[in-house]
Amino acid sequence: MRPNSTAEKILNFVKRLIPRNLFKKIQPIYHYFLALLSAIVYRFPSRYIKVIAITGTKGKTSTAEVVNAILEEAGYKTALAGTLRFKVGEQEERNLFKMTMPGRFFVQNFLHRAVKAGCDFAILEMTSEAAKVFRHKFIEFDALLFTNLSPEHIESHGSFENYKKAKLSLAKALTSSPKRPRILIANSDDPHAKDFLAFDADIKKTYSLKDGEPYNLEKNKTVFMFGGAPLEAHLYGIFNLSNILAGIAFAKTLGVSDDAIRHAIQNFKGIRGRVERVNAGQEFDVIVDYAHTVDSLEKVYGVFEGSRKICILGGTGGGRDTRKRPAMGRVASENCEKIILTDEDPYDEDPKKIVSDIMGGIPKGKAEIIMDRRKAIAKGLKYAKKGDAVIITGKGTDPYIMGPNGTKTPWDDADVAREELAKLGFKK
Repeated sequence: MRPNSTAEKILNFVKRLIPRNLFKKIQPIYHYFLALLSAIVYRFPSRYIKVIAITGTKGKTSTAEVVNAILEEAGYKTALAGTLRFKVGEQEERNLFKMTMPGRFFVQNFLHRAVKAGCDFAILEMTSEAAKVFRHKFIEFDALLFTNLSPEHIESHGSFENYKKAKLSLAKALTSSPKRPRILIANSDDPHAKDFLAFDADIKKTYSLKDGEPYNLEKNKTVFMFGGAPLEAHLYGIFNLSNILAGIAFAKTLGVSDDAIRHAIQNFKGIRGRVERVNAGQEFDVIVDYAHTVDSLEKVYGVFEGSRKICILGGTGGGRDTRKRPAMGRVASENCEKIILTDEDPYDEDPKKIVSDIMGGIPKGKAEIIMDRRKAIAKGLKYAKKGDAVIITGKGTDPYIMGPNGTKTPWDDADVAREELAKLGFKK
């Protein structure tokens, strides 16, 4: 699924020739032209397939996978491009780009492949970073799903308002789409939903946790009301219930039957790197989750309320969102019996400085530092006793630890946890 575009190579070569200061000034023109050129090369493929865009600070991946599961259960052929994987019909590959939405030529090629394969829908996770550089331009949307908005990537965007503006540009793109009907789904539990709903669309629908009441959140399942009867889902936590309800709300606008929705949710077995259980026959929970914001960290810990928690975290990637680091330390100290701070994705920043920033929110003596991430995971597992929860956050399914000067170390938290559990005698 990786396009080999001569035009893209030429443009990237030209980009390297332009002085950095000059390129900064003409950057918007460059990105816009690249978006247009990629759409021309692949003949504007979004015109020939229904495109569902999903955006928000958190929940994009889970919502995209739920939507995909429901559409497949309803008999549609789907394509999906997101943080975890790229899928066209039955063909799929893992996303190894370390970015949710790769370059414009990749995305247009992906849509072109989906059209050629006869897919009915293309589901795209859309980020603010991608919107900022016009990767959504010349993609004609049929629907936009908004999950939530909270401070993220502030260093990159300059302010929360700029971050929000980038997200809202996706709603503007839906409004400008020539397709009909244009569908806008928004999470009414989020205060920013009204800003998305202010944009024009033919069908507007909101969803809320109230739609699933009464619901019961357990460590190994979520039970909520749907169509007048309880529905059991194999996704955990209140945040995942919200993501499920987003998928249901969208499916209902298409007229998907309650039976198809119910079967899809019941048969959906979870998502790698999102409250993912690593089970090797041990008598304690081992969880891998992508949580890399204060709110998402708190919510993941909340799933295991009542369990003694051993928490392994690394904070934030180097050079980004430095202001939230002490707050993440504070959340860990309020929820975890033991805390192990470790390396995550330092890029060109000193990883010890990142860990030191997180320590600023943790009382003295409550956390230990093990910079080697494998050793940190191994130590956390050794601490665990029956009924405990070892919670490894920050990377989820990220395929690399990103180091200085563009270095990449192949990585998978869940695989490492399995290997370390095997060393302790647990094998399944």
